[in-house]
Amino acid sequence: MEKTTFGELTHEQICFQLILHSGNARSKIIQSLREYREGSIEKAEELLVQAGDDLQQSHDIHFQMVQKEAGGEKQDVSLLLLHAEDHFMSTLSMKELVYELLEIFKDKMTESKK
Repeated sequence: MEKTTFGELTHEQICFQLILHSGNARSKIIQSLREYREGSIEKAEELLVQAGDDLQQSHDIHFQMVQKEAGGEKQDVSLLLLHAEDHFMSTLSMKELVYELLEIFKDKMTESKK
């Protein structure tokens, strides 16, 4: 997956890129749970991997923003940026939680087959 860079993007475009990649990841995480519930364990796991790739894109954007500010370039703090950051961080938490839940479900399934 190609790394997202700022280039000539406006502040709003950068925020929307963060929302886009986080939103894609969030959708895949929810779909992963649905696939697991339907018995498609491999598909569920693949969706979590894809969500991780999307979140990496969000992380790259976030990291570039932090680097710019650390380098002395003041970043605008807008409601849109706060929303984008919230979306990113909540999706990160969701991914970790769903990953752990799927592991618990797999353990329970294995135990019930004994």
